[in-house]
Amino acid sequence: MKQFIQCIAENNQHQSTHLLKMLREIQDRYHYIPKDAIEQLSELLNIPRTQIISVVEFYSFFHLSPRGKYELLISDSITDHMLGKKNLLDYLAKILSVTVGEVREDGLVSLGNASCTGMCDQGPAGLVNGYALTRLDQPACDQIAALINQQKPLVEWPSELFQVDDNIYKSGLLLNQPYVQGAALRAMIDRGIKATLAEVDGSGLRGRGGAGFKTATKWKFCSEEPQTERYVVCNADEGEPGTFKDRVLLNSYTDQVFEGMAVCAAIIGARQGFLYLRGEYLHLHDKLERILEQRRQNGLLGTNIMGVGLDFDIEICLGAGAYICGEESALIESLEGKAGIPRNRPPYPVTQGYLGKPTVVNNVETFLAATGIAVNGGDWFASIGTEKSKGTKILSISGDCARPGIYEYPFGITVQTILNDCGAVDVLGIQVGGPSGTFISNQEFERKLAFEDLATGGSFIIFNSSRDILDMVNNFTHFFAHESCGFCTPCRVGTALLKKQLAKIVDGHGSAGDVVALEELCQLVKNHSHCGLGQTAANPILTTLERYPDLYHSRLKEISFEPGFDLDGALATARRLANRDDAGAHLAQTESEHE
Repeated sequence: MKQFIQCIAENNQHQSTHLLKMLREIQDRYHYIPKDAIEQLSELLNIPRTQIISVVEFYSFFHLSPRGKYELLISDSITDHMLGKKNLLDYLAKILSVTVGEVREDGLVSLGNASCTGMCDQGPAGLVNGYALTRLDQPACDQIAALINQQKPLVEWPSELFQVDDNIYKSGLLLNQPYVQGAALRAMIDRGIKATLAEVDGSGLRGRGGAGFKTATKWKFCSEEPQTERYVVCNADEGEPGTFKDRVLLNSYTDQVFEGMAVCAAIIGARQGFLYLRGEYLHLHDKLERILEQRRQNGLLGTNIMGVGLDFDIEICLGAGAYICGEESALIESLEGKAGIPRNRPPYPVTQGYLGKPTVVNNVETFLAATGIAVNGGDWFASIGTEKSKGTKILSISGDCARPGIYEYPFGITVQTILNDCGAVDVLGIQVGGPSGTFISNQEFERKLAFEDLATGGSFIIFNSSRDILDMVNNFTHFFAHESCGFCTPCRVGTALLKKQLAKIVDGHGSAGDVVALEELCQLVKNHSHCGLGQTAANPILTTLERYPDLYHSRLKEISFEPGFDLDGALATARRLANRDDAGAHLAQTESEHE
């Protein structure tokens, strides 16, 4: 082990910013992070042992105790539940003779849950030692169990178990755009860097990650910072359940994404870029590295790009299972080898980002769009969409529809048109933008996809009338409680209380007062949390409670009394007691609830 750890540290130049990469290598070899490895890393990297332990404990893919040689995780997303995930997990536990959440006695296999694996269009899905498994059913589970018990290496497993499809059903401005490697860089060089920024500005491009901040403004702010060292970061940590478009873009439009990063680097004056790839997309890692190397060989990355003195390169950093790292400042903390706890803002990343230097963080889809704009100009992009929402939006559509997958639409399209295209019928409602977004009912399908109406990072989860909306709300509320980073009390404690309070109502043990208390708790968590996770954690409850109050009240317990019980007399006694100093508020509340 000592020699192995020594080699890892040397290969990473003893840089603590590469801590996640080193921990992943250790985890892959030993199936956990041994205590002795932590002690040795602490000395080699010159960082406290407690800092390394805090990082290991923060990320769900790292473990301080041994896991199985084969670690199986089944996606717990609502879309997987809709496809029979629970029965599948129970079946796997039975045929593998392992308890969910534990390691089998022989140490060969462990079985657990993953929040979401980004395969919502081809579930039930899971991971084995970090690699994606799709379209799981009982025959596939039987095959997996046999392979594990035979101790077959993953490279010898049938490829169909790992088949990940793009499922692109509707292409538009971006997905249909012909592309020649290096075209955007050449167009920028011919036009000029300042003129290219003006084209991005004129295009009206806004960030596609959900916040919708104007891209050109962010790039301009960063370029004007006095520091000479700047960074470009592509946020590919799409952990929002129901969202998988970035996975497809990285798989089939890789060059365009990397080239958009290079265009941004030229505009802001950055020499180094990072692609922060969510850990669940490990299956894409080697392909992305090959394309980066190809771009270097073709003179499109590295030093003196295209012979014009532009220096820029990209490093891929793999996450380790933390939804919160989709928040840009938490992502930067993770890039620096730390736990992904969101920073206080201001300062914002454009002034103090990675290593305290000016940093642009944009979504995968944003960089893809920037490449098209650099080639075709701002008017090409701005010519479609709405006044405040220019261009197109790429959607991840899943749930109750005939054709789950990727769809690209011009802004301004109606929800009903989208439902018609994907083959959704008898629709009860849609969760737009993932758990942190908005639930809309079947009375709102004429609403339009646009920042000024229905804004979204790109997720549509469709529910038909056979579904219980409270099952969805319960799943999302558990998700937020699990994914809270624990930094601030309103989120750490509040999300746990939301989970318990909602469960009380859903299970039929709540009263009308519990619904009121639930809504009050939602507002507390929303208004006082440190970052976007806590500020949106109550959205599934609030948006469904607004639209379906009767659904919540239908779950409240009915009060029944034994024959001959004198309710009037009991209430009269309660009123007398309520006037006493030592009773008061509690009994008065009891009376109100009974009435």
